[in-house]
Amino acid sequence: MERYQNTMREQREKKPEEQKKGQQENRKSVCFAAAGLLLLAAAALLQLCARYGQKFADWYARRIYPVLVKGIGGVSGLLPFSVVELGLYVLAAGSLWYLAKHISKPGRLVSRGIFLAGILLFSYMTCCGINYHAAAFSDYAGLKPGKYTREELVELCEYLTEKVNETAPERTEEGNGKDRDYQYRENRSRWREESVAAMQAAGEQFPVLGGYYPRPKEVAVSWILSVQQLCGVYSPFTIEANYNGDMPDYNIPHTMCHELSHLKGFMREDEANFIGYLACISSDKPAFQYSGYLTGWVYAGNALAEADMETYVQLHGKLCETALADLRENSVFWEKYEGKVAEAANQWNDTYLKMNNQTDGVKSYGRMVDLMLAYRKAEKEDVQPVISAP
Repeated sequence: MERYQNTMREQREKKPEEQKKGQQENRKSVCFAAAGLLLLAAAALLQLCARYGQKFADWYARRIYPVLVKGIGGVSGLLPFSVVELGLYVLAAGSLWYLAKHISKPGRLVSRGIFLAGILLFSYMTCCGINYHAAAFSDYAGLKPGKYTREELVELCEYLTEKVNETAPERTEEGNGKDRDYQYRENRSRWREESVAAMQAAGEQFPVLGGYYPRPKEVAVSWILSVQQLCGVYSPFTIEANYNGDMPDYNIPHTMCHELSHLKGFMREDEANFIGYLACISSDKPAFQYSGYLTGWVYAGNALAEADMETYVQLHGKLCETALADLRENSVFWEKYEGKVAEAANQWNDTYLKMNNQTDGVKSYGRMVDLMLAYRKAEKEDVQPVISAP
């Protein structure tokens, strides 16, 4: 009887304690949800300011964002691995563990979910989203893409064919048949350093590209990018340029520079491709020059194939055997990953680009040809592009 009475007394004493803990948990949940909603509201406000106020977006991209690159990008750049890749694995595992542990507490899960969403969206807006509404690189570079004739496109393709053949590696009997300087796995660290040097070299002609860059990072499990048919990805959460280390060698230098261009606030994919091209051909390393010219040839060649297939076939036949072998290897590599995942990733990328002020979606990548034509025209006329603020 005494034992029963003690148990009842303990239960009566526990009830206030449990109620107190429940109240504390409710207050915590409200605080987390409120903080998350404030961050979401701040992100939405920044989006509205950038979308309807380009002067604000330009000021932010040129004044505030570079500070974030040096701060966040500088810290993440100290580590030799992709911080965002590791972070995604930890976040996925941690979220599953937290969900399993607190599955019986929906209020806690919802409030923490809102808070996490707020952090991610606010980080995205401050380190990426605003820049989509800033002035284009062509405005700073004095390049004005317009309508061009078939003859001008043919001349560009002829020029690129010549440059590809000039910079292509000689075939050898060793390794994969290429000069070692053109093999990524023989030059991992050097190529990362050279990508930064190439961007800074382009900055000598276009000052808006000058300044600090952290080194690009290879994604350790690059298969994740391959199945989505992605060459690289910019991480706004860690301000890192990440690239696919499994793809054919010639793709890698251009992709490194493409992703680094986003760290200068240029988010449009067509312009990032063009900046990558500029950086590669500005490099004093033949492997980078070859990557830039061959990537440019692919884009310009695709445009020519649509306009004049006969001329395209003729120019394709003039490429050296090394370049033809690289193009075949590239096609075989990406064909392995065609399927539902790649289709879904392409659809998501198309939607993402349209949501971020690129109304052409994935077709925006093709406008790189217009920029190359404008740049080629300035080169032929020996006209230095006018460098100015928009």
